[in-house]
Amino acid sequence: MNDELEIVREFLKERLSIDPARIVSEAKLEELDIDSLMLLELFFELEEKLDVNLSQDLPTPKTIGQMIEIVRGLKNAPRAG
Repeated sequence: MNDELEIVREFLKERLSIDPARIVSEAKLEELDIDSLMLLELFFELEEKLDVNLSQDLPTPKTIGQMIEIVRGLKNAPRAG
C-alpha cells in the first residue's frame, strides 16, 4: 500500500493541507473532509500516477484503506484489449 498511500498523502497535503500523519489506512474520508468531488479528483490522481483505468461504477469507499484497495484491484486486473 506504500506507493498508493504516499500519493494520497502528497495529494491531500497539497490540496487540503492535511497533515500526512493523519492519512492512514483506517482514516475515514468524511473525517478528513474529503467530499465526493475531492474523492473523484483523488481517484484521477491515482489513475494518472499508477497507470490504472478507472471504471465508471467504482464503489464509494469510506476509508483511505478501502480507496487504496479499490485502486490496487484495478491495478492488478487484466487489461482489456
